[in-house]
Amino acid sequence: MMRALIVDDEPLARSNVAMLLARDPSVRVVGECGSAEEALAALPALRPDLVFLDVEMPECDGFELLERIGPAPPFAIVFVTAHHQFALRAFDVGALDYLLKPFDDARFDRVLERAKERLRVPGETQRFIVRHGSSLEVVKFADIDWIEASDYYSTLHVGSRAHMLRRSLADLEAALAPHGFQRIHRSAIVNLSRVRALDLQADGEYDVVLESGQRLRMSRRYRKAMVERLAGP
Repeated sequence: MMRALIVDDEPLARSNVAMLLARDPSVRVVGECGSAEEALAALPALRPDLVFLDVEMPECDGFELLERIGPAPPFAIVFVTAHHQFALRAFDVGALDYLLKPFDDARFDRVLERAKERLRVPGETQRFIVRHGSSLEVVKFADIDWIEASDYYSTLHVGSRAHMLRRSLADLEAALAPHGFQRIHRSAIVNLSRVRALDLQADGEYDVVLESGQRLRMSRRYRKAMVERLAGP
């Protein structure tokens, strides 16, 4: 059973989303909040899997709410708004999807099915959507060489290009481990298919050498797991 929370300052908008969700017996609406402050107070107790979040609300909007929650919230987010100009920013903060009002039943059903797939098999969607200038780009997991921690963000290194993603390294580690990625340092994850060698250094530590020639220092705590995964099937 997927637990859904609706956050919107318009009662009619909340009612509409709740009505659409009620058609699916695998979804339970655990709450409706009319403001960001109300949602902040309710989230710990309600523990939703999916949050339908309005962008424009008085005093604190949807983006501010996520900033106050912190990076890598423990639920999927679908932004709901009447303004298309927020779409890029929605994906930039890691939203699962974006509903532009007014939306029809078919569009809503596609978003809900995508959310259910994500929750059934974490990390099943093997790509990230990243912002590049005024456009959105698709980055496939298989194309990533390595990932670097950058405060509350992570940097995806794809060949000669780098893409910022608003997700923590711990969150990415959990999502990418089943897809051939291994953490080698508190600030780095590598794609195992890009690893050329483990190079022993004079200080007794190892550098991970990628096919590109990039060298990354491996922490001793991750050495055993790294060697086991490289030697495994």
